Amino acid sequence: MSKYTNASRRRYRNSAPKQPVRPRLTPKPLDKPLDGAFGTLIPAVQQAIAVEGYVTPTPIQEQCIPHLLEGRDLLGTAQTGTGKTAAFTLPLLQRLSRHNRRPRRGTPRALILAPTRELAAQIGDSVMNYGKYLNLHHSVIFGGVKQYSQVKVLNRGVDILVATPGRLLDLMQQGFIHLDEVEVFILDEVDRMLDMGFIHDINKVLAEIPDTRQTLFFSATMAPKMELLAKTMVTDPVRVTIEPDKPTLDSITQKVLFVEKRNKDALLASLLSDRKVGKALVFTQMKHTANKVVKKLTASGIHGTAIHGNKSQAMRTRALDGFKKGRYKVLVATDVAARGLDIDDITHVFNYDLPVESETYVHRIGRTARAGSDGDAVSFCSAEDRSYLREIERLLGKQVPADMHHEFHSEEASRSVQPAPKNFGRKSAGQKGSWNSTSRSGGSRKSGGYRGDRSRGNSSRSGGRSQYSGRS
Repeated sequence: MSKYTNASRRRYRNSAPKQPVRPRLTPKPLDKPLDGAFGTLIPAVQQAIAVEGYVTPTPIQEQCIPHLLEGRDLLGTAQTGTGKTAAFTLPLLQRLSRHNRRPRRGTPRALILAPTRELAAQIGDSVMNYGKYLNLHHSVIFGGVKQYSQVKVLNRGVDILVATPGRLLDLMQQGFIHLDEVEVFILDEVDRMLDMGFIHDINKVLAEIPDTRQTLFFSATMAPKMELLAKTMVTDPVRVTIEPDKPTLDSITQKVLFVEKRNKDALLASLLSDRKVGKALVFTQMKHTANKVVKKLTASGIHGTAIHGNKSQAMRTRALDGFKKGRYKVLVATDVAARGLDIDDITHVFNYDLPVESETYVHRIGRTARAGSDGDAVSFCSAEDRSYLREIERLLGKQVPADMHHEFHSEEASRSVQPAPKNFGRKSAGQKGSWNSTSRSGGSRKSGGYRGDRSRGNSSRSGGRSQYSGRS
């Protein structure tokens, strides 16, 4: 039971401290007008876009922005790396700035839910960059770090709150967050939310949000069953789908290398020594494998680091920062980095292990070829991985080109007919949350215990501070 009484919550909400005085940035006149839907945005947002180097909107942005500016609910699907975050962030910033008011303590006007810490942080960066000339405040909250700094920012009042479900519900239960004034609710990566079993948490959040709101769902993939369920949470939504039959970008050159499992380390080190490889992201299935690969690369003279769920949030943040700034050539990661990692200069993605779920392959390789650049995706396939490759090719609707001429080529792996594991590509019913029939209001308000999900972590284990709270 919460130690906070209703009376103390009311005193807490009505005693908001004054917002700190921050210097206002003044946008400079544009050198040339922006194209398409970008040209319909207010000057402050246009200037922020121009500073980031964007002139022409991507197809998902061009189709979504006009509808969102009209206040429509929307279901959006597009290939990873095509600018979905900007598609919902830009109109959100414009809407809130046109009806600007001081937010109440712990009471956001917009809520964006993301399945992972890395994705939440990335969305927060976009809000900050695109809203740099607006008098709006935002905060990003997730587990794995102590809550003090996050609560401190919430105390000042935020317009936009980006959150993972576990930490959000935790702070709601403690009385630090109230959702009764949310005007816009955005759920990013819907399919990943379902895979991670977050539906029960989402239902609890929906139960606290006003019925009258704008609701947006975005994802790189959205199965028909999931779309039908998502529609129970929106009103008369616009459906925007960009190239649904092409799950990956043409700018990504894909190939598969058949190799014995014991030769993967040597093959990876050989490929990374190529001067054409600039910044590389390597995916493994298991956390201990990621650590092992880093050690092997270090022994070969290749500087790399790892991120996965067993590392504290502070360690994950330092590793990502070092990778972005070029202190590490290689980042070895589990699928915590398959979504939300938006680094423009990743030249290569290596699938050291093929993913169990074929859809994850699309998200993994989408970490390269960002912002209109080209990229390479190289997958290792051992005899044990052959069934995973068949499922990936079935999803893509074509074969991944094979390179049979590298020094570690395994003919046995290329011809393997080993079956998929028993639960290949699927979680058991006990692991996966179910999408209950949910009304516009979000369903039952009945509270329950927390699952200890991936977004919360053990705050006592990390002394790190959130680096993603501040003025947008």
